Amino acid sequence: MTRRPTVVVYDYDSGNVHSAVKALIAAGADAVLTGDRTAALEADGLFVPGVGAFAAVREALIAKGGDEIIERRLAGGRKVLGVCVGMQVMFEHGVERGQDVAGLGEWPGAVTELNAPVLPHMGWNTVTPDAGSILFRGLEEERFYFVHSYAAQKWELDVIPPFPKPQLTWTTYGDPFLAAVENGPLSATQFHPEKSGEAGIRLLKNWVDSL
Repeated sequence: MTRRPTVVVYDYDSGNVHSAVKALIAAGADAVLTGDRTAALEADGLFVPGVGAFAAVREALIAKGGDEIIERRLAGGRKVLGVCVGMQVMFEHGVERGQDVAGLGEWPGAVTELNAPVLPHMGWNTVTPDAGSILFRGLEEERFYFVHSYAAQKWELDVIPPFPKPQLTWTTYGDPFLAAVENGPLSATQFHPEKSGEAGIRLLKNWVDSL
C-alpha cells in the first residue's frame, strides 16, 4: 500500500482551518492541524493558511516561529503552500490601510489594494494559469472561490537559468492580479482551495501528488 503524504496545516491561531484539513484528507494527504515545530519541519508538505489583515497574520506567524520554519523548509527544497493571506505574506511587504508592513520576503514586491469598484472581491472567479502549471493541471476551465481586498498585482522576481521559470496564474477583478504562484518548493494561491468545491480538492490533489 502506498504511503499517503503527510501534510501539516500550520496552526498559529489564524482563523478556522479545519476545512483545510478535511480538504487535504479528501485530496489524499495524511493531514493534521498543529503548531508543533518538529512536525511542521518534517512533514512532506506544509500548508500555511491566513485570514484577516496582512500585519496581524505576519505577526502571528513570526510569534510562533513560522517564518523560520518556512525558511528552513524552502532552503531544503521541502514544499510549502500558502493560501489567501498565507500567500500575501510571502511577498516583501503589504500596504494596507495606510500601513506599509514587511512580509516574509520570499518574493519581491508588494501586496496592495485591488482597483475595483466593489471590495472585497468575494465569490467565484476564473483563472488563467501558465501552460506548465502543476497545480492547475486539468483545471484550466474551472472557477475558484476568492474573498479578499488586497493582492499582488505585479510579479517582480527575475529568475535566471538554470533555475526554472515560475508558473504564474492570473485573475482579473478590476485589474489583473496574481491568483497563484508556483516557484520551486513554494506555491501559493490567493483563493481558498478548501472552499472551492471539487475543483479545489483536485487542485490540492495535484499539490499532494507532487510531494
